[in-house]
Amino acid sequence: MNLLLFIQDAVTELTAIPVQEVREVKMNVFDLALKGGWLMIPIFLLLFVAVALFIERTLVINKAQKEDVTFMNRIRDYIYEGKIDSALNLCRVENTPYSRMIEKGISRLGRPMSDILVTIENEGNIEVAKLEKGFIWLATTAGGAPMLGFLGTVTGMVRAFFDMANAGSNVDITLLSSGIYEALITTVAGLVVGIIALFAYNYLVAKVSGVVSKMESRTMEFMDLLNEPAK
Repeated sequence: MNLLLFIQDAVTELTAIPVQEVREVKMNVFDLALKGGWLMIPIFLLLFVAVALFIERTLVINKAQKEDVTFMNRIRDYIYEGKIDSALNLCRVENTPYSRMIEKGISRLGRPMSDILVTIENEGNIEVAKLEKGFIWLATTAGGAPMLGFLGTVTGMVRAFFDMANAGSNVDITLLSSGIYEALITTVAGLVVGIIALFAYNYLVAKVSGVVSKMESRTMEFMDLLNEPAK
Protein backbone atom coordinates (compact mmCIF):
# COMPACT_ATOMS: atom_id res chain seq x y z
CA MET A 1 0.00 0.00 0.00
CA ASN A 2 2.83 2.35 0.86
CA LEU A 3 4.47 1.49 -2.49
CA LEU A 4 1.33 2.49 -4.36
CA LEU A 5 1.18 5.79 -2.48
CA PHE A 6 4.85 6.44 -3.27
CA ILE A 7 4.30 5.81 -6.98
CA GLN A 8 1.21 8.02 -6.98
CA ASP A 9 3.13 10.87 -5.33
CA ALA A 10 6.00 10.50 -7.82
CA VAL A 11 3.64 10.65 -10.79
CA THR A 12 1.96 13.73 -9.32
CA GLU A 13 5.29 15.49 -8.93
CA LEU A 14 6.37 14.64 -12.49
CA THR A 15 3.15 15.95 -13.98
CA ALA A 16 3.51 19.13 -11.96
CA ILE A 17 6.91 19.94 -13.56
CA PRO A 18 6.37 22.58 -16.26
CA VAL A 19 7.32 21.42 -19.74
CA GLN A 20 9.62 23.85 -21.51
CA GLU A 21 8.48 24.72 -24.96
CA VAL A 22 11.08 23.88 -27.63
CA ARG A 23 11.39 26.76 -30.02
CA GLU A 24 12.40 25.83 -33.55
CA VAL A 25 15.13 28.10 -34.87
CA LYS A 26 14.96 28.79 -38.58
CA MET A 27 17.59 30.46 -40.70
CA ASN A 28 17.19 31.71 -44.25
CA VAL A 29 19.80 31.94 -46.99
CA PHE A 30 20.44 35.62 -46.31
CA ASP A 31 21.29 34.94 -42.67
CA LEU A 32 23.65 32.19 -43.69
CA ALA A 33 25.35 34.46 -46.23
CA LEU A 34 25.93 37.08 -43.54
CA LYS A 35 27.61 34.48 -41.34
CA GLY A 36 29.97 33.65 -44.20
CA GLY A 37 31.94 36.85 -43.74
CA TRP A 38 33.35 39.33 -46.23
CA LEU A 39 34.50 36.62 -48.65
CA MET A 40 30.87 36.04 -49.57
CA ILE A 41 30.94 39.40 -51.40
CA PRO A 42 33.41 38.40 -54.15
CA ILE A 43 31.78 34.97 -54.40
CA PHE A 44 28.36 36.52 -55.02
CA LEU A 45 29.89 39.00 -57.49
CA LEU A 46 31.34 36.08 -59.45
CA LEU A 47 27.94 34.39 -59.40
CA PHE A 48 26.25 37.51 -60.75
CA VAL A 49 28.83 37.90 -63.53
CA ALA A 50 28.58 34.22 -64.47
CA VAL A 51 24.77 34.22 -64.67
CA ALA A 52 24.63 37.49 -66.62
CA LEU A 53 27.32 36.33 -69.03
CA PHE A 54 25.65 32.95 -69.52
CA ILE A 55 22.31 34.54 -70.42
CA GLU A 56 23.91 37.08 -72.77
CA ARG A 57 26.10 34.52 -74.56
CA THR A 58 23.22 32.05 -74.87
CA LEU A 59 21.11 34.65 -76.65
CA VAL A 60 23.99 35.57 -78.98
CA ILE A 61 24.85 31.97 -79.84
CA ASN A 62 21.20 31.02 -80.37
CA LYS A 63 20.90 33.91 -82.82
CA ALA A 64 24.04 32.71 -84.61
CA GLN A 65 22.58 29.21 -84.95
CA LYS A 66 19.55 30.41 -86.89
CA GLU A 67 19.78 29.38 -90.50
CA ASP A 68 17.84 29.92 -93.71
CA VAL A 69 17.83 26.51 -95.40
CA THR A 70 17.54 28.17 -98.82
CA PHE A 71 20.53 30.48 -98.26
CA MET A 72 23.20 28.49 -100.11
CA ASN A 73 20.86 27.64 -102.99
CA ARG A 74 20.08 31.31 -103.48
CA ILE A 75 23.79 32.18 -103.32
CA ARG A 76 24.47 29.54 -105.95
CA ASP A 77 21.79 30.94 -108.25
CA TYR A 78 23.03 34.52 -107.87
CA ILE A 79 26.64 33.54 -108.61
CA TYR A 80 25.70 31.45 -111.65
CA GLU A 81 23.60 34.34 -112.94
CA GLY A 82 26.43 36.81 -112.32
CA LYS A 83 24.43 38.77 -109.72
CA ILE A 84 27.32 39.30 -107.32
CA ASP A 85 25.77 42.40 -105.72
CA SER A 86 22.58 40.46 -104.99
CA ALA A 87 24.60 37.67 -103.40
CA LEU A 88 26.48 40.14 -101.20
CA ASN A 89 23.25 41.85 -100.19
CA LEU A 90 21.72 38.49 -99.26
CA CYS A 91 24.69 37.78 -97.00
CA ARG A 92 24.27 41.13 -95.27
CA VAL A 93 20.54 40.56 -94.77
CA GLU A 94 21.14 37.08 -93.35
CA ASN A 95 23.68 38.54 -90.88
CA THR A 96 24.96 35.33 -89.34
CA PRO A 97 28.55 34.14 -88.80
CA TYR A 98 28.48 31.80 -91.77
CA SER A 99 26.82 34.39 -94.04
CA ARG A 100 29.56 36.88 -93.18
CA MET A 101 32.14 34.25 -94.08
CA ILE A 102 30.44 33.64 -97.43
CA GLU A 103 30.30 37.40 -97.99
CA LYS A 104 34.07 37.61 -97.56
CA GLY A 105 34.51 34.77 -100.02
CA ILE A 106 32.23 36.39 -102.61
CA SER A 107 34.09 39.69 -102.28
CA ARG A 108 37.28 37.83 -103.30
CA LEU A 109 35.84 36.20 -106.43
CA GLY A 110 38.30 36.31 -109.29
CA ARG A 111 41.29 35.61 -107.08
CA PRO A 112 42.99 32.21 -106.64
CA MET A 113 40.95 29.64 -104.74
CA SER A 114 43.61 29.45 -102.03
CA ASP A 115 43.24 33.19 -101.37
CA ILE A 116 39.46 32.87 -101.14
CA LEU A 117 39.75 29.97 -98.69
CA VAL A 118 42.26 31.81 -96.48
CA THR A 119 40.00 34.88 -96.42
CA ILE A 120 37.01 32.77 -95.37
CA GLU A 121 39.03 30.98 -92.67
CA ASN A 122 40.32 34.27 -91.26
CA GLU A 123 36.78 35.62 -91.09
CA GLY A 124 35.70 32.38 -89.42
CA ASN A 125 38.33 32.79 -86.72
CA ILE A 126 37.07 36.32 -86.06
CA GLU A 127 33.48 35.10 -85.80
CA VAL A 128 34.43 32.33 -83.37
CA ALA A 129 36.32 34.84 -81.22
CA LYS A 130 33.19 37.01 -81.12
CA LEU A 131 31.07 34.07 -79.99
CA GLU A 132 33.56 33.12 -77.27
CA LYS A 133 33.78 36.66 -75.92
CA GLY A 134 33.68 36.59 -72.13
CA PHE A 135 34.26 32.84 -71.80
CA ILE A 136 37.42 33.59 -69.82
CA TRP A 137 35.26 35.02 -67.02
CA LEU A 138 33.22 31.83 -66.79
CA ALA A 139 36.40 29.74 -66.71
CA THR A 140 37.87 32.04 -64.06
CA THR A 141 34.71 31.78 -61.95
CA ALA A 142 34.68 27.99 -62.24
CA GLY A 143 38.19 27.83 -60.83
CA GLY A 144 38.28 30.96 -58.66
CA ALA A 145 35.04 30.64 -56.68
CA PRO A 146 35.99 27.31 -55.01
CA MET A 147 39.41 28.76 -54.18
CA LEU A 148 37.75 31.74 -52.48
CA GLY A 149 35.57 29.27 -50.59
CA PHE A 150 38.61 27.34 -49.40
CA LEU A 151 40.23 30.62 -48.38
CA GLY A 152 37.14 31.30 -46.28
CA THR A 153 37.57 27.85 -44.73
CA VAL A 154 41.10 28.69 -43.66
CA THR A 155 40.27 32.15 -42.33
CA GLY A 156 37.22 30.79 -40.50
CA MET A 157 39.20 28.06 -38.77
CA VAL A 158 41.97 30.54 -37.87
CA ARG A 159 39.33 32.77 -36.34
CA ALA A 160 37.83 29.84 -34.40
CA PHE A 161 41.19 28.77 -32.97
CA PHE A 162 42.06 32.39 -32.17
CA ASP A 163 38.83 32.78 -30.18
CA MET A 164 39.45 29.46 -28.47
CA ALA A 165 42.99 30.47 -27.48
CA ASN A 166 41.81 33.78 -26.08
CA ALA A 167 39.02 32.10 -24.10
CA GLY A 168 41.48 29.99 -22.17
CA SER A 169 39.68 27.42 -20.04
CA ASN A 170 36.27 29.03 -20.64
CA VAL A 171 35.80 27.53 -24.07
CA ASP A 172 32.19 27.47 -25.24
CA ILE A 173 30.81 26.13 -28.48
CA THR A 174 28.99 29.40 -29.08
CA LEU A 175 32.36 31.14 -28.96
CA LEU A 176 33.59 29.03 -31.87
CA SER A 177 30.38 29.10 -33.89
CA SER A 178 31.13 32.29 -35.85
CA GLY A 179 34.45 31.00 -37.14
CA ILE A 180 33.02 27.58 -37.97
CA TYR A 181 30.08 29.20 -39.76
CA GLU A 182 32.48 31.27 -41.87
CA ALA A 183 34.57 28.21 -42.70
CA LEU A 184 31.67 26.01 -43.80
CA ILE A 185 29.42 28.57 -45.50
CA THR A 186 32.14 30.06 -47.71
CA THR A 187 33.19 26.57 -48.77
CA VAL A 188 29.66 25.62 -49.76
CA ALA A 189 29.05 28.93 -51.55
CA GLY A 190 32.34 28.75 -53.45
CA LEU A 191 31.70 25.18 -54.59
CA VAL A 192 28.13 25.94 -55.67
CA VAL A 193 29.17 28.99 -57.69
CA GLY A 194 32.11 27.10 -59.21
CA ILE A 195 29.91 24.18 -60.26
CA ILE A 196 27.33 26.51 -61.82
CA ALA A 197 30.04 28.36 -63.76
CA LEU A 198 31.67 25.11 -64.92
CA PHE A 199 28.44 23.67 -66.28
CA ALA A 200 27.59 27.00 -67.93
CA TYR A 201 31.03 27.19 -69.55
CA ASN A 202 30.89 23.65 -70.93
CA TYR A 203 27.35 24.21 -72.21
CA LEU A 204 28.35 27.34 -74.11
CA VAL A 205 31.49 25.69 -75.49
CA ALA A 206 29.35 22.87 -76.84
CA LYS A 207 26.97 25.34 -78.49
CA VAL A 208 29.87 27.24 -80.08
CA SER A 209 31.26 23.95 -81.38
CA GLY A 210 27.93 23.38 -83.12
CA VAL A 211 28.14 26.80 -84.77
CA VAL A 212 31.75 26.13 -85.84
CA SER A 213 30.72 22.83 -87.44
CA LYS A 214 28.01 24.63 -89.39
CA MET A 215 30.48 27.31 -90.48
CA GLU A 216 32.91 24.67 -91.72
CA SER A 217 30.12 22.93 -93.59
CA ARG A 218 29.05 26.15 -95.29
CA THR A 219 32.67 26.93 -96.21
CA MET A 220 33.10 23.57 -97.93
CA GLU A 221 29.76 23.98 -99.66
CA PHE A 222 30.77 27.40 -100.95
CA MET A 223 34.16 26.17 -102.20
CA ASP A 224 32.46 23.26 -103.96
CA LEU A 225 30.06 25.76 -105.50
CA LEU A 226 32.96 27.72 -106.98
CA ASN A 227 34.52 24.56 -108.38
CA GLU A 228 31.30 23.42 -110.06
CA PRO A 229 31.04 24.04 -113.76
CA ALA A 230 28.55 26.76 -114.67
CA LYS A 231 25.21 25.38 -115.89
